[in-house]
Amino acid sequence: MSQIAINTSQNVNINFSIASVGERMLAFIIDLLTKAAYVIIIFYLFFNIFDLGYILNDLDQWSQIAIYIVLSFPVYIYPLVLESLMEGQTPGKKVMKIRVVKIDGYQASFGDYLIRWVFRLIDTSFAGVIGLVSMIVSKNNQRLGDIASGTAVISLKNSINISHTILEHIQEDYLPSFPQVIALSDNDMRIIKDNYMKALRIDDREIISRLSDKIKGILKLEIDPVKMTERQFINIIIKDYNYYTGKDN
Repeated sequence: MSQIAINTSQNVNINFSIASVGERMLAFIIDLLTKAAYVIIIFYLFFNIFDLGYILNDLDQWSQIAIYIVLSFPVYIYPLVLESLMEGQTPGKKVMKIRVVKIDGYQASFGDYLIRWVFRLIDTSFAGVIGLVSMIVSKNNQRLGDIASGTAVISLKNSINISHTILEHIQEDYLPSFPQVIALSDNDMRIIKDNYMKALRIDDREIISRLSDKIKGILKLEIDPVKMTERQFINIIIKDYNYYTGKDN
């Protein structure tokens, strides 16, 4: 499985496995079936239970088209809305354990998902041949929407343990020190912990210092270096995040 090195905001490369074309196609099929199920259910309800067909008979053609568009509208915005709400995943991607991420290490924004959604019109043209060819020939299995938005789809199926995730064991009587950590996202904490663990393995004090300064800047914290070392500070930040978000509860 090919890998992609994502350069984080702390200038540290983290390797992720790229989702294969097969995984992405299966995720697409699952999402397609989900949308088909929605259409079947919603039209069954409106035509068989609420007798929408009887109402439509009294409307002009344009009004009928407008109603059909309204009923099917969730199908069209399905990937845009769910990727935004589920941090780069749809039900299909979640089942296949793959996720959309930014290549520059930052969390993908609504604008990035919007670009991917707009380019979907091109990628799915000619029965999806354009998107499929793009994924096959591109370095990181990117379709045109990924290339335009600077994103890639990674696999989350790696064999991992707690040290590779945002989880951190905390004692039941643990008392947090920095409630400001709730301003961070799961992706922020994943980047922080990945960088910190890598820096610890190679004893890179410069990275630890820069990471500590970055966290303090984002959370607007002032820490006395005499009372708390940079390593102690980052350790507490990770544990506090787990405490407030209930990640290990």
